[in-house]
Amino acid sequence: MATVKILHQYWAYLVLLILVLATFNAVFKTITKKEYEPRDFRVSLFTLIVSHIQLLIGIVLWFAADYFSEMSMGEIMKNSIMRSNVVEHPIAMILAVVFITMGYSKHKKQLTSTGKLKKIAIFYSIALLLVCAKIPWAKLF
Repeated sequence: MATVKILHQYWAYLVLLILVLATFNAVFKTITKKEYEPRDFRVSLFTLIVSHIQLLIGIVLWFAADYFSEMSMGEIMKNSIMRSNVVEHPIAMILAVVFITMGYSKHKKQLTSTGKLKKIAIFYSIALLLVCAKIPWAKLF
């Protein structure tokens, strides 16, 4: 389990980096009315892939952690640190991956550069806000 935890922690750096890159790229190009390029497609796809891998690693870690043998759900909910680690963080990250997936899927259906970039900008920004809100910053750095 220690290996999975380390992998989840270090993969988070890549997810955060590429999500910030993809979000700011889409927002900048939307504001400046730039054209959608193959590079934008690759960045958004890579963001989708690394975030899904991180989600899978997190799910393995969550089930392997065995939180519920040590504490009941009521005890977990009363402890703010445990509640954050066991409930709030996983839900926020699942929602972030859902928003990334929705943004990627919706951008492919758009016919114009503005429409494509706008969908990525909106959905990836929401995902970035969720990630930044519930990432355990003390453990990350």
